[in-house]
Amino acid sequence: MDSVYIQNVLNGSTEDFRYLIKKYKDLAFSVAVSVVKNEFDAEEVVQEAFIKAFKNLSSLKKKSNFKTWFYRILINEAFKRLKKIKSDIILPNDQAPDVENFEDTFKGFNDDEQKYIVAESLKKIPSNECLLLQLFYLEGHSIDQLTNLTGWSETNVKVILHRARKHLLVVVKAMMENELTICKT
Repeated sequence: MDSVYIQNVLNGSTEDFRYLIKKYKDLAFSVAVSVVKNEFDAEEVVQEAFIKAFKNLSSLKKKSNFKTWFYRILINEAFKRLKKIKSDIILPNDQAPDVENFEDTFKGFNDDEQKYIVAESLKKIPSNECLLLQLFYLEGHSIDQLTNLTGWSETNVKVILHRARKHLLVVVKAMMENELTICKT
């Protein structure tokens, strides 16, 4: 379906690009937020990515998937913005987590509390890790798709995902301890 709109845009009907914006803006925004960690910068990243996609639409190969091509632009723009704002959060290497049953971490918390803690924890891990966790677990992309979307090697994607799981567990546990401490006082 995207190909019809893309062809229309290439034939001069720029209004048809609105379809692509409408279809991909929400996913693009969530990907951008996972990298730059704030909504204002994410909005700018998404806007820049759509502008670049529009300007370079003719370079999209006929057999290529618009979503994959656009996400590659989006991810590159997000990391470019991240370099400008230098707001990436890195956990010290000495915080290696104990690998336990992750579900046990959430005992005593309802679904809304769990979602809140995970969402806040994602803001505190490195952007590349947050991005891959979101694309892999929330959007269901495979490792091969992640390598295409990011341009990173398969090995690099697997290593980052592994670290991301560990970092997320550390941050979640720390937040859980803080929540319990707040509740007890």
